[in-house]
Amino acid sequence: MQLGVYSFGDIHPDPVTGERTSPARRLADLLERIRLAEEVGLDFFGIGEHHRPDYAVSAPGTVLAAAAAQTSRIGLGSAVTVLSTEDPVRVYQQFATIDLISSGRVELMAGRGSFIESYPLFGAELGDYDALYDEKIQLLLQIDAGNPVTWSGQFRPALTNAVILPRPYPKPGLGEHLRISVATGGNPESSVRAGLLGLPVNYAIIGGQPARFAPLVDLYRRAFAQTERPGAVAEVGVSGMGFLADDGRAAETFFPYWLDSMRRIARERRFPLPDRASYDAQAAPGGAYFIGAPEQVAERIVDLHAVLRHDRQGFQMDLSSVPQADSLRAIELLGTRVAPLVRAAVG
Repeated sequence: MQLGVYSFGDIHPDPVTGERTSPARRLADLLERIRLAEEVGLDFFGIGEHHRPDYAVSAPGTVLAAAAAQTSRIGLGSAVTVLSTEDPVRVYQQFATIDLISSGRVELMAGRGSFIESYPLFGAELGDYDALYDEKIQLLLQIDAGNPVTWSGQFRPALTNAVILPRPYPKPGLGEHLRISVATGGNPESSVRAGLLGLPVNYAIIGGQPARFAPLVDLYRRAFAQTERPGAVAEVGVSGMGFLADDGRAAETFFPYWLDSMRRIARERRFPLPDRASYDAQAAPGGAYFIGAPEQVAERIVDLHAVLRHDRQGFQMDLSSVPQADSLRAIELLGTRVAPLVRAAVG
């Protein structure tokens, strides 16, 4: 079981203190968090892509390259790359370069995006939402298969005997190939797609009961059994909100930051406004939020693993500019207190 953290580089004003954080400060904070995550033995750190004023990261590859130069062991990845509005050729070149810098520690997690700002920004049509992703993931995998690449499609110029460089860092059992995975919010079609493509899948679980994803995981594994992709690896990841603190303060500390972030999203999407009752329900055993003391969070991870048999779990712990000291302490507790308990229980 791998454990880690992911972040979007939130720079919204702190709802408790009103303090504002600059993008430059937040990027420095992110790199400090990644260095600590490696120091305390966590397995991975993911960086998200957004094109909004409340997040500091629009180019995760650049942040990952900086992190690769400052670390030596921890896995690094996008969380996610919005592949639908990217050029797969350029994305592949960027991540292959980071893979070389990091000696093979990078992962490209390809998704369609939960926000839509990148579509008009890069001239993509929302009406092509599914077709864009399907075409671009296929091209990305063809590039990864090796040179030369001959390809034609609907959304970018054709390639004829193209040589796309650099190639990724050679890895035991994988060769000169990138680690590529599929990110999904949990629809059946994405589970089937990931399985048939022979790629790891990551489920973003932002509400409800994570155990209810078991049928989707089963669907993914059944589809994966039919893949013909050489070197395919079946792996299941789960990501969602989590927070840890000393002395039973985790729920109280995290609540105002969660409330601020969720209310902004609810207003944008015309969802019902969240409140303390909905927060407590999600933070209770069986809910989507893994918030509490280290022993409580470890027990809940182990319980979920008994249902999903997943290989990885990652946590977003910095909504609405959670103070850096609290973020660092949560990462430290995840690595030094939670991870040993989980690994002892599930390996």
